[in-house]
Amino acid sequence: MNWDDRSIQQRAIERLIGEHGPRALAKMNPEQLQERLKGALSLALSEQNGALQADQLQRIHGELMGLGPLEPLLADDKVGDILVNGPEAIWYERQGRLYRSTQRFDNEAHLLRIIDRLVSRGGRRIDESSPMADSRLPDGSRVNAVVRPAAVDGPQLSIRRFIGGPRLLADWVQAGCMTTEAADILGDLVRQRANLIISGGTGAGKTSLLNALSACIDEGERILTLEDAAELRLSQPHVVRLESRPPNLEGKGELTMRMLLRNALRMRPDRLILGEVRGDEVIELLAALNTGHRGSMGTVHANSAADALVRLASMAAIALGTSHPEMLDSQIRSAVDVVLHLERSDDGKRRLRSIHRLQSDLPGAGSGAKMHCLWPKPDDRSQPLRRSPAAGVPRRSAPDDA
Repeated sequence: MNWDDRSIQQRAIERLIGEHGPRALAKMNPEQLQERLKGALSLALSEQNGALQADQLQRIHGELMGLGPLEPLLADDKVGDILVNGPEAIWYERQGRLYRSTQRFDNEAHLLRIIDRLVSRGGRRIDESSPMADSRLPDGSRVNAVVRPAAVDGPQLSIRRFIGGPRLLADWVQAGCMTTEAADILGDLVRQRANLIISGGTGAGKTSLLNALSACIDEGERILTLEDAAELRLSQPHVVRLESRPPNLEGKGELTMRMLLRNALRMRPDRLILGEVRGDEVIELLAALNTGHRGSMGTVHANSAADALVRLASMAAIALGTSHPEMLDSQIRSAVDVVLHLERSDDGKRRLRSIHRLQSDLPGAGSGAKMHCLWPKPDDRSQPLRRSPAAGVPRRSAPDDA
């Protein structure tokens, strides 16, 4: 599309926004919006003796109701994370690698309109007084936006997409992310109602594995999921989804994970599934796992299975305001049965690296937990050698841009 076309459509968009406002336009039904679009675009085209084209009408519809230049990327089910560094730099992830898109925003105001639309969908606001906001898309993708003055170089937008990945443990095996033996062990652990913690770094596949493990849960069980952004997609018929919420501009209305967990325990759950353990909710979680809520699962950011236990102990100590190592060690040792660790390899593939069972009959969990490695066995050669992080990823030509 040439810049004359962009200028015409930009004038039509500005005319519509000026007359009705972006939020009023978003509330219009498709027929009302279509008529106003045609009128505004026809006026803009008549100024240059142009004729209305169907593709122009479609694009301007996307600008007003959709996400503009991000729409083609969001429509591609092979595109993972989408990262916007200002109006002229849109990056996207495909198969674990980042590429720069040929798409771009017209200017900073254009990008800010899209950000406002994304954030307002989740009932949030973003402006100079509150320059950071989290939201989510209808498909569960997490959205984070930062604007000036916090973002020095202009608006920044990150969309962490949950594009599905392997849906079942069998899919993980087929994709080369784990062995058949490991999948069998995990399925048995879920059916035996072991309490599982999944550890790994950002983008290691923790949520995807949580979804795959949940498929092993019996359909007769009542499952409660608790997340900061609702991403989990469980197939069971009896699932209750709870989602946290930050405070509004007046500092009211906050729903923390700890509040959700306390309430969830009153809702007769058979199993609890936490999208991520990252704060003081760890106190309620340890209490729940030690008082009959077997078969529960959660994730934690950590570099290894041992580090995951250290993180749990550290978060609990911070939440309590004091450190009681022996008490925390005992609580963790009793609450957590198994730690699974995931890593994202240099080639972008997410892989299960280890399955460790805590030996609860031995003292010293937490920072010095005694763990027995269930998988891989010491002589198992089926796993690829662990490689150190690459010093730099060589630049490669992007695949066909969306």
